[in-house]
Amino acid sequence: MRSMIRICAAALLLLPAGLALAQVPPPPFAPVPPKKPASMRTAQAGPDAAAGADSGIQVAAVANQRAATETVQRINDYFNSFKTMIGDFVQVDPDGTRQQGQFYILKPGRVLFEYEAPSRIELVADGRSVAVRDKRLKTQDITPLSATPLRFLLSENFNLARNANVTGVYQDDIFATVVIEEKQPMVGTYRLMIMFDAKTMQLKQWTVTDPQGYDTTVAVSNLDTSQRPDPMMFVINRN
Repeated sequence: MRSMIRICAAALLLLPAGLALAQVPPPPFAPVPPKKPASMRTAQAGPDAAAGADSGIQVAAVANQRAATETVQRINDYFNSFKTMIGDFVQVDPDGTRQQGQFYILKPGRVLFEYEAPSRIELVADGRSVAVRDKRLKTQDITPLSATPLRFLLSENFNLARNANVTGVYQDDIFATVVIEEKQPMVGTYRLMIMFDAKTMQLKQWTVTDPQGYDTTVAVSNLDTSQRPDPMMFVINRN
C-alpha cells in the first residue's frame, strides 16, 4: 500500500495516480514530450542568465531566456490566481489501466480525488497528510503531504523560479511544460512533468515517473475555479 500512496499522490498531483478514458471530454491526453525534446534542447544558463541558474531552471538558450522567464511567470500567475479548483480527471497507470473521476482542490494543502466505480480507492489530503482509502475494506494508509509531489500543486504561493527542484522549462505552440525532479532517501528520484496550454496556461495534465521508470499520467478537464468545496470533504479520520 505504501507504493500505492506514492503513485497516487504523485500522479494526482495536483496534483494526478491510475485512470479509464471512456467518457472524459477531449482532449484527454496530449503527446508527452521526451525528457529532452529535440525542438527545445536545454543548456545550463550562462552568466547572463543568473536568475534561471539560481533557481535551477534550465533555459532553452541564453537568447531565449526572456521567453523562458515569461513562461515561468505566466505559470506562477495562473496557479496563484485561484484558491479552489473542481474538475474531472482521467488517469493512466503504468500497466495501461485507466480510471476516471472528479477532483476538488482547496488551497493550501487540501485535495480530494474521487474515483468512479469500479474503483474503490479515494485519495484525500487535509493540509498535513495524504490518505489513500479503500472504501470497500474501510481501510486507509496515511503519509505526510510533505513527502509527496502533491505539495507543489497545493502550495498557497506557487513560485517555480524559487523551486530548486525545477530542472527544465519547455514551450512550443501547444504546450508549456515544467519538469520537477526530487530525490527521496532510500527510494530514488521521482520526476514530475506538468503540462499547460501554451496560450492560456491552464493546467492540462501531469506525468509522474517513479524511480523504476514507470509513468503515471493524469489529464484534467472541465476545470472550475469559481466554486468553493466544502472544507469537510478533506477531513482525514485518524481514529
